[in-house]
Amino acid sequence: MKAVLFYEHGGPEKLVFEDAAEPKIGEGQVLIQVKACALNHLDIWVRQGIPAYKIALPHISGSDIAGVVHATGPGVTSVVLGQRVFVAPGLSCWNCEACLSGRDNQCATYRVIGAATDGGYAEYAAVPAINCIPIPERLSFEEAAAFPLVYLTSWHMLISRARLAPGETVLVHGVSSGIGSAALQIAKLIGATTIVTASQDENLAKAQRLGADVMINYASTDVTKRVREVTNGRGVDVVFEHIGPATWEQSIQSLVKGGRLVTCGATTGPQVPLDLRYLFSKEITVMGSYLGTRAELSAVARLVGQGKLSPIIGGTFPLREARLAQERMLQRQLFGKLVLKP
Repeated sequence: MKAVLFYEHGGPEKLVFEDAAEPKIGEGQVLIQVKACALNHLDIWVRQGIPAYKIALPHISGSDIAGVVHATGPGVTSVVLGQRVFVAPGLSCWNCEACLSGRDNQCATYRVIGAATDGGYAEYAAVPAINCIPIPERLSFEEAAAFPLVYLTSWHMLISRARLAPGETVLVHGVSSGIGSAALQIAKLIGATTIVTASQDENLAKAQRLGADVMINYASTDVTKRVREVTNGRGVDVVFEHIGPATWEQSIQSLVKGGRLVTCGATTGPQVPLDLRYLFSKEITVMGSYLGTRAELSAVARLVGQGKLSPIIGGTFPLREARLAQERMLQRQLFGKLVLKP
């Protein structure tokens, strides 16, 4: 089969398109003929090499996989040959206390397909059958690949962690990204007021068409000052943070007293300043968030299937152009998700 691999950590130039051995499947596993695989910043972090993800090299990235069941291993009865499925990205043991209580993303062995294992930057991918979910009829393969990781993460952040409520105001950084555009849609779905940021007016116009209430160009505007202006000095109830040092201080300063900041990423670096006096005097809550549960993914999939949430595809690339796609993501030349097609 054809695949995109990297043999050592480094920049996008480490990605190579070549022949690779077709994955072998064992008991409880399924071989997926990949029809679409969406990109995530996780792919970039794994390629660059970070201590949290210890992988064997060479490695095939890709957590968001959609395709057709090509073969099944012993004991698989939940899917059939030829079935259209998307892949739940999280790997859990399903036996521990966390898993059995519905907190499978807190499983001690929790891992992510495409990071801990080989993923979907290939013509075929081997995954557990329990991770295969039927694609809603109305969705294309590209759309089915574009929503699982970012919509699950955004839902867990806004609904489960931050408890965003109807009528509250949320600040969404980087709305042109896949996770930012997902967060905007989820916030609007539950009836929140949305303030979004991006560096290009064109992307802010796209966000407005998705329902954004206030648009801020962070390249030319003081975000905190503008947030204070549009909220009459009050600030926002929730900040949706996934960028890190570049936005951290404005995120904290944009919160109302008693506000909540929820974060899932650090695309501009892992270290941020934190004035504890400001934190406790304003009773601000800062919380981390990591992907989400299988139950949450099922809820999101139903909403996508009903058309209440709509995956945004910012561009498609043939598999052989995975390097170009990652470079496009790094340059933030997109609105929504980028998708590879083998």
